[in-house]
Amino acid sequence: MKTLWTWPELCEAFELPVTRGPKVRGISIDSRRTVTGDLFFALAGDPGPRFNPSHRSDRDGHDFIDAAVANGAVGVVAHDGRSREIPQLQVTDTLDALWALGAAARRRLQCPVVAVTGSSGKTTVKGLLSAALRAFSTAGSLNNHLGVPLSLAMTPRNARAAVYELGTNHPGEIAPLAGLVRPDVALVLNVHPAHRQNFPSMAAITEEKLSIHQGLRPGGDLVLEESLPTDRLPPGLKITRFGRSPGARVQLLALEERQARYRIGEREVRARVPGGGEHRALSLAAVLAVLDVLGREPDPALTLDDSLIAAGRGREQEAGGITVIDDSYNANPESMKAALIGLQARSEPRRFAVLGEMLELGADAEQFHRALAEHTDGLTGVYCVGEGMRALYEALPPSRRVLWTAQADDALLEVLAANLAPGDVLLVKGSNRVFWARDFVARLIGQLASK
Repeated sequence: MKTLWTWPELCEAFELPVTRGPKVRGISIDSRRTVTGDLFFALAGDPGPRFNPSHRSDRDGHDFIDAAVANGAVGVVAHDGRSREIPQLQVTDTLDALWALGAAARRRLQCPVVAVTGSSGKTTVKGLLSAALRAFSTAGSLNNHLGVPLSLAMTPRNARAAVYELGTNHPGEIAPLAGLVRPDVALVLNVHPAHRQNFPSMAAITEEKLSIHQGLRPGGDLVLEESLPTDRLPPGLKITRFGRSPGARVQLLALEERQARYRIGEREVRARVPGGGEHRALSLAAVLAVLDVLGREPDPALTLDDSLIAAGRGREQEAGGITVIDDSYNANPESMKAALIGLQARSEPRRFAVLGEMLELGADAEQFHRALAEHTDGLTGVYCVGEGMRALYEALPPSRRVLWTAQADDALLEVLAANLAPGDVLLVKGSNRVFWARDFVARLIGQLASK
């Protein structure tokens, strides 16, 4: 495996005296996932007031250094001042050091860099863009104050292109991340009421997403979904739009099952839509827009495979003759609506949905959940999970109302396994803590396969 960082490069990134040390092949912030050749960062579980993680912990990464070494770490970044036998770099603050290494990684890149944000679809688009550009990107949703610098630090110096995902759950988070990435192209996919309770208004969420432009390198391009406002953006900013209307540079003209027709400027192309559905067809339009502003041909994006849809983001699996659509990673009102519309359009005679509550929606949460009922027409039945989903359960017509349960537990798995039959299709979607954090779909697949 190639060297990712030399020890002198690390010393320079942290502004430490240059010393000799091992070659580093990877970066780790989790001792459980550390592998041979990694540099382990001993981070605090609570980053302090600078950032707003979804979970704060009193754990200290310094307590897991021995475990990281046992798993193959060749060096450590620490700030506790203790001497160790393993090569280490003592810094003032390990989180600051991680950001410093991310910045150093960005400085050495000589390839196109793309940053993606939006309320939903970021990870899917990152995967599609990475495939179309043959670019480096990290797996999963490494999009916060830890994930973004970590992704940068893991980028090979000779990458052909690089794609990074930027997320937010509080105001003021996107701009610093964008400033670290310094993208050549910044893409805003959409703005939905995700994390609504942490923002004073939808306008504030929009402003937060659009702040990605602040990190653009001089002459960089901003790619936007066509409905997003630009009146508060700086004059002279290069903006390219994608969407359904003739005013968009990249226009979705037609969609039939998993085949779509697009206009890119004056040119028309046909493309396969990985995973299907109009929301993914628009995501592919965004990919085509990024290729367009980079001066690349659209061809690599026209035949992308379903396997690029990440686990939990709409990937389909089959067990016991039953198709399970795993959209369990997260949910907001718009992404839930899109998933239900996609389920309605399927040809299977029996279509079910297991819907988990949507969290962090603030005072309008009940209204958002209740409104989903209008997108369940034609479904065979709906299972509702979590306190927030009581509103949907009560709004459903009796013919579609299967059950409400407080949590996605073993009892729900048993009910599903008993009620589903070969040929059925089942959508599983909800906020992260409802299904994804419980590994619900994997357990369900196991249950169905053993029927």
